[in-house]
Amino acid sequence: MPVATKSTKSKSRTNGSEPTLERLGPSGGQEVLIQPPRFESAQFRIVGIAPYCQARFSQKAMQAIREQHEAGQRARKGKAREPRNFEEDYKQAMHVSTEGWVGIPASAFRNALISACRLVGFKMTLAKLSLFVAPDGFDAVDGTPLVKIEGEPEMSVMPVRNATGVLDLRARPMWRQWAANLVISWDSDQFSLTDVVNLLSRTGLQVGIGEGRPDSRESHGLGWGLFSIESATKISSPSAFALPPDIDESTG
Repeated sequence: MPVATKSTKSKSRTNGSEPTLERLGPSGGQEVLIQPPRFESAQFRIVGIAPYCQARFSQKAMQAIREQHEAGQRARKGKAREPRNFEEDYKQAMHVSTEGWVGIPASAFRNALISACRLVGFKMTLAKLSLFVAPDGFDAVDGTPLVKIEGEPEMSVMPVRNATGVLDLRARPMWRQWAANLVISWDSDQFSLTDVVNLLSRTGLQVGIGEGRPDSRESHGLGWGLFSIESATKISSPSAFALPPDIDESTG
């Protein structure tokens, strides 16, 4: 079995001498005990209790920025402003998977769970290392992990202010009725199933996801992106975090 070592300074060390290595293990008098990760998983059926609005940074906008960078100083000279296509903006604001369905970034739920830890006094730095949301697929453009959303979107055109303070219009998809199935895995040394259920419940009622959520960094939100838990089903063996069945500790 591999034994960890650490570098120590000898009291009789002279100039140019190398630090000694102290064996960490039963023979060295100091034993390192690191328990293997113990993850548990459950599937949660959530149902929206407020509209969910999405605002993906469009591929068209990214291409325009790239062209400006490639053109350099000539980018703003003599370039006519193209007519606005709100229907195209609406479609570009969706996260579409490689399989063609629309989804919510898995990170939206994970970030919301971590943020909800502030409500219960749990360290967010530990939550970042202990809570994970499994994706159903990936964005066809940039590979963002996605959770499939159930429901029919509609176009929402609302006024917004750009970073410069200029008033503008944004066309975004909105789901007035929506649902999703979340598979959440957690470190059972940090959370129990009951903890995760209650944390997700607070996330849905107090934090929210997407545009206009109560926990928005830009404003106090519009009360959008809220949800409730319809059901929770424990998953016996979380494959995403399973360790190899047999580990040969004699090699290292």
